[in-house]
Amino acid sequence: MIIELSNLIYLELLSKKRNPFRRSPCSGDCRVLRAVMRSSEPPALVSPRSSLCISVVSGRKLRNSMEISRNDNGEHAKQNNNNNVTPVIGSDRTNVIVNHDFSLGTHSWHPNCCEASVVTADSGIPHGVLDPSKYGSYVVVKNRKETWQGLEQDITSRVKPCSLYKVSATVAVSGPVQGLEEIIATLKLENQQSPTNYQFIAKTCVFKEKWVRLEGMFSLPSVPERVVFYLEGPSPGIDLLIQSVTIHLDSEPERERLEGVTVEDENLVVNPNFEDGLNNWSGRSCKIVCHDSMADGKIIPQSGKAFAAATERTQNWNGIQQEITGKVERKRVYEATAVVRIYGNNVTSATVQATLWVQNPNQRDQYIGIANVQATDKEWIQCKGKFLLNGSASRVVIYIEGPPPGTDILLNSLTVKHAEKIPPSPRPPIENPAFGVNILTNSQLTDGTTNGWFPLGNCTLSVAEGSPRILPPMARYSLGPHEPLSGRYMLVTNRTQTWMGPAQMITDKLKLFLTYQISVWVKLGSGINSPQNVNVALGIDSQWVNGGQVEINDDKWHEIGGSFRVEKQPSKALVYIQGPSSGVDLMVAGLQIFPVDRLARIKHLRRQSDKIRRSDVILKFSGADASKLSGATVKVRQTRNSFPVGTCISRSSIDNEDFVDFFLKNFNWAVFGNELKWYWTEPEQGKLNYQDADDMLNLCSSNNIETRGHCIFWEVQATVQQWIQKMNQTDLNTAVQNRLTSLLNRYKGKFKHYDVNNEMLHGSFYQDKLGKDIRVNMFKTAHQLDPSATLFVNDYHIEDGCDPKSCPEKYIEHILDLQEKGAPVGGIGIQGHIDSPVGPIVCSALDRLGILGLPIWFTELDVSSINEHIRGDDLEVVMWEAFGHPAVEGIMLWGFWELFMSRDNSHLVNAEGDVNEAGKRLLAVKKDWLSHANGHIDQNGAFAFRGYHGNYAVEVITSSSQKVLKTFVVEKGDSAQVITVDLQGL
Repeated sequence: MIIELSNLIYLELLSKKRNPFRRSPCSGDCRVLRAVMRSSEPPALVSPRSSLCISVVSGRKLRNSMEISRNDNGEHAKQNNNNNVTPVIGSDRTNVIVNHDFSLGTHSWHPNCCEASVVTADSGIPHGVLDPSKYGSYVVVKNRKETWQGLEQDITSRVKPCSLYKVSATVAVSGPVQGLEEIIATLKLENQQSPTNYQFIAKTCVFKEKWVRLEGMFSLPSVPERVVFYLEGPSPGIDLLIQSVTIHLDSEPERERLEGVTVEDENLVVNPNFEDGLNNWSGRSCKIVCHDSMADGKIIPQSGKAFAAATERTQNWNGIQQEITGKVERKRVYEATAVVRIYGNNVTSATVQATLWVQNPNQRDQYIGIANVQATDKEWIQCKGKFLLNGSASRVVIYIEGPPPGTDILLNSLTVKHAEKIPPSPRPPIENPAFGVNILTNSQLTDGTTNGWFPLGNCTLSVAEGSPRILPPMARYSLGPHEPLSGRYMLVTNRTQTWMGPAQMITDKLKLFLTYQISVWVKLGSGINSPQNVNVALGIDSQWVNGGQVEINDDKWHEIGGSFRVEKQPSKALVYIQGPSSGVDLMVAGLQIFPVDRLARIKHLRRQSDKIRRSDVILKFSGADASKLSGATVKVRQTRNSFPVGTCISRSSIDNEDFVDFFLKNFNWAVFGNELKWYWTEPEQGKLNYQDADDMLNLCSSNNIETRGHCIFWEVQATVQQWIQKMNQTDLNTAVQNRLTSLLNRYKGKFKHYDVNNEMLHGSFYQDKLGKDIRVNMFKTAHQLDPSATLFVNDYHIEDGCDPKSCPEKYIEHILDLQEKGAPVGGIGIQGHIDSPVGPIVCSALDRLGILGLPIWFTELDVSSINEHIRGDDLEVVMWEAFGHPAVEGIMLWGFWELFMSRDNSHLVNAEGDVNEAGKRLLAVKKDWLSHANGHIDQNGAFAFRGYHGNYAVEVITSSSQKVLKTFVVEKGDSAQVITVDLQGL
């Protein structure tokens, strides 16, 4: 039979409350169940369409409510499923379950704190159960007082590690059943030295006295001391009926392959090209069909003879899927490649995404986006990406999703293989970098505009006098003493488009992997009525590169400072100045593009850091005989710098012990990537999920890692849940207050910082809905609820000169406005998602923000380059700029582990745990920030050195080889510190 449930009933099932702590009075085991659902999306392998469909067919798992097969004429025929469920009968030596059909009564089975008896045709029919003469004998599990009570069997000796098992059980319910009841298959995993774990296998929903098939799969990385299989789930007082249970070995780990084929070459996907029709494939809540052509032969496979179509889609997440449970090893990188296109619904282009659904043994669902591509209805395109599982998984399903409802997803092939390790690129050779030398021709306009320059568009270029003769400040920081500018500027008139302005070709002047700084004075003609953006832009082949921007609303000269780098040889590159509205005259003076000397800048920052991060220290030794102390050897080693260096972590990443090991060894602060954000903690109204944040906070607090709370609200509308966006003003204001109260009360005193309302310079959802005072009220209420936390503003593009919305001046104005209205702003967050960082540009922003007297933190720092050495250079630059500036009090990286970063080519540790060149640079910089000193105690019983602020260990060795080890702390401060070290007992 087929049971179809509406979305309403299905969502009711998802929200059905079950006691999270389930204790058996017989065993004393305590179990915690946790499910984290993505929006209202049902778990994988639920079909068809938008309703939950539990389909049963004799002898095999049904993939859809309608099986699709090919007849002799090559057409597709729809075969209705059987309405009966036929149990597996007879002796089966491959079955892990003993007495699978209860032909031996309840032998080998054990009722868990309840009763069980077998019903046969000869034993009579108890009231309210199914007729055994019609359906065959079965067991009735009754007198159930808890949902977890059911029937179990010990299978420890009959399962192997790293093998995939298929479970199938024919089940029903009877008794006072009101509607649908859940039946769940579970493994209980016991070890004497650790808590009992429970691994979810599968569940189904049944009506009263209707047999259904419960099917699922499981794999164990290792076999514990005891493995118990059991069936549970219906409400207390409901009898559980079981007709048969089978557990068969589906696959074992294989290491020997055919000649020339390695494990890495093996495709984990079965029937990847649909040569066997739809075998092993299923629709993800939609219908799937196998085709050899479509659209009157206009659509044919790119390869092979067939392709599949996911059709009748009603949700974006509907698509085509395959279960790969037991085939994916944790902590190994896999590469998935799908060949896709779209069809129908008058949609010509849409995003198609490959996604991995993972269910962990504790029933926590995780969705991993592997890759996405903009697919069209005109041609096949490859969607390719990598993924990694950090923790153990009880279920793994890969599926293709994404286009709008009503649009078919076409899949020609799908491969999932172990990703090939790509060796890192060597450091790129850069000959004669000519640091500080302008690459532009005729920058001073000594030859008018005829040499090197040309108008972009039909505007007019001319030369005039009267521009500044000094270099713009950011250029002065980089170039040092420099000859004055000429005082001549280009006047650009007759502009009829915003992109029109002066341009120059620089294709042959650029060197790969060099970081270039841009500096220019700009001014606008009279008569402007609104703020105007002026931008130095680069056209690198077909790519637009932002070289810096400024917003102008007056008749003064303004500096533009920016940077860029080219990492692939372009066929064409030009620089041009653009931006103001048509009709607005533009003036450009002293444009320079020059490569920057990173090492010279870091040398300067080391001297600067010595002034603000080090102190003179005098160790005064006491408690020992002066004769022993005089001349004794002293070895001082700094164990930890007090300057915070933290990182972003995620709930899934902390399941990877290699990730955790690197994290704990190298960082002393943490921030959660998503797990504290409102859309994560309350994806649906009233359904709170703090478990992930709790898990992460427990890891940090147990290892003395301080944490930042990111974030209470996010002002950008695209990040706000739909249920919040639909609220009226009154309800939204209530929801905002509830969010503050719920979060701040739960974690009071546990987060040192909070980003109160993220990215207020780039979004205004709450302000638009609730008025300007809401931002101030958010800060005030947060402070009232947790006075111990420092409350931050947090935004991006503050430090790189490329976004007029968030230039330092706008940020300062924004902060002062909040403070004047009473908002207790306690810190300034600079996200730091930066490309091609140039020290003086970053420093200029820090100098300007520093006048506010608030602590500045880099809150989300990441850098990106295809070359690990250059990536390390960029990271080193920003770390030293932060460390060398007195207003900066900490750095948070926005992750470090490959495949768990928001930007490509920004990771410091490869996905399988190898520290790359950029990661080695991080460790080297942190090592540079530790002070060491060796010497001897002087005649006054003292030892002097200069060291960075933080924790130290000192070892004293006397002439008689006696040793003593003590610790001390060098506090922040400008004056010399005298620290007494007690050597009593030496």
